[in-house]
Amino acid sequence: MTKAIIGKKIGMTQIFDEAGKIVPVTVVEAGPCVVVQKKTVENDGYSAVQFGFGDIREKLVNKPMAGHFKKADVAAKRTLKEFRLENADTMNVGDILKADTFEVGDIVDVCGTSKGKGYQGTIKKNNQHSLKETHGTGPVHRHAGSMGACSSPSRIFKGKKLPGHMGAERVTIQNLEIVKIDAENNLIAIKGAIPGPKNSVVTIVDCVKKA
Repeated sequence: MTKAIIGKKIGMTQIFDEAGKIVPVTVVEAGPCVVVQKKTVENDGYSAVQFGFGDIREKLVNKPMAGHFKKADVAAKRTLKEFRLENADTMNVGDILKADTFEVGDIVDVCGTSKGKGYQGTIKKNNQHSLKETHGTGPVHRHAGSMGACSSPSRIFKGKKLPGHMGAERVTIQNLEIVKIDAENNLIAIKGAIPGPKNSVVTIVDCVKKA
């Protein structure tokens, strides 16, 4: 991994390629990101850089984070993420990364947080089927049914598919192609859909295209 950036999902649209075919794309506002911290093998045991994205008022930052930004002599940022880049040693605190870090044709992995769907039943969450709705089933046709635990072991085994919170999980979509870059406005158009609702934070890293 040699290139990475933090961005904000703007939304989806479509563009036309050179052959006149429609290409569905997701537009991401990628950067500008600033290097807030640099970690080295000598001091930290590994090499990495920490990027900051999105301005935030200083009054909304707690004292430890305010000191962190003051030490780097950079403005307070809303989102911080660390990347173990192969070229981390060449970067310095205060460096700015923009959308032109990537190029058209690059294959990237995009990581984001999926839409939250709240508390859902086992039919929607785990794709289980309902009971028949006739012949005395009663008002329980969408319930989970028997748990299968009698006197032994008298408990639910961990991992059983039950109702619960659905969505709002970290999701990574691999091998997506960058089809257009607007360096002036820091916009990247990525072929296909990426996880997360509009205005959610995503990370883009380069990858090796898999066969």
